[in-house]
Amino acid sequence: MRRYLRPLELSWGADARRAIAAERAGRLGGSEAIAFAAAERIARDGDRIDRDVVAYRDLRDDPLLPAIERPRPLAYRFAPPAVMGIVNVTPDSFSDGGLYATSGNAIAHGVQLAREGAAILDIGGESTRPGSDGVTEEEEVARVIPVVEALAGAGHTVSIDTRKASVMRKAARAGAQIINDVSALGHDPQSLAIAAELGLPVVLMHARGDPKTMQRDPVYADAALDVYDWLAARIVACEKAGIPRDRLFIDPGIGFGKTLEHNLAILQQTTLFHGLGVCLMIGLSRKSFMTRLTGEKIAARRVSGSLGGAVHAALHGAHMIRVHDVEATRQALAVVKGMIDPDSMVNGP
Repeated sequence: MRRYLRPLELSWGADARRAIAAERAGRLGGSEAIAFAAAERIARDGDRIDRDVVAYRDLRDDPLLPAIERPRPLAYRFAPPAVMGIVNVTPDSFSDGGLYATSGNAIAHGVQLAREGAAILDIGGESTRPGSDGVTEEEEVARVIPVVEALAGAGHTVSIDTRKASVMRKAARAGAQIINDVSALGHDPQSLAIAAELGLPVVLMHARGDPKTMQRDPVYADAALDVYDWLAARIVACEKAGIPRDRLFIDPGIGFGKTLEHNLAILQQTTLFHGLGVCLMIGLSRKSFMTRLTGEKIAARRVSGSLGGAVHAALHGAHMIRVHDVEATRQALAVVKGMIDPDSMVNGP
């Protein structure tokens, strides 16, 4: 039997601090400014799933509670909820149609995203959109390394978005400070060892199947719990390889091998993933599932839907939001931060 806790009855800011101080609520994802006063207890035994809701005060001896509340030092480096800006150095990106496929355009775009407020610039040279084909190591390296070198050399914090161990190593040498792998270090047999050797923070993302086929009738027994279990197993694999939890982010992989219903179930249960005890990143920017909710078929016009998802993620304790539209997201999250933690406001009343 597997057990889970999903934090409920959230409060923010001063309300959260008072509840935490009075021991009526716990710290969500290690936050001092988001608290939870209850949790859904979930027990899963084969096909049977039992659920009940319990007050925080009745959970104090639950062995699952410390993972939810433990501090996330890695997240604090980026003043959560922080923004990761996407720089696709690809000719076939679903979101920008190859606008930044050349090194010069990609570098200029990265600089612009940093000016708009991106704490991290995520550089990718292989499209992982549904139905996409992979590229060779040589092609991916040729696309991303000049961009990584230029942006890291200019003092920006750069993440390398890749599934290939050799690209991770070369990008790290070029100045990348974070590894973001949509296969959670599972695509390349060398990735776990190289990530451990490099000593960089790693984002482990859930994806069901290969990008070429992942949207062909994906099936889950329970989407949120299945993704949670899969990510938990990858965290254990990382620990066994010498990558500690304090260096990990997890990303439930919205849109990667999931239907609209799966995506919504995962987002509705965002707080569940704090039980993994690591930093939480949400990436839903411009994803196609929004089309059925908003009617907007053009990816670049899904900004408003993306902002709605980003605000939801931030209010539910996500430490990092991965986005295309940095300026709009920064403004939305500034309002969230002002509500959650007014003392952090630096730009005026």
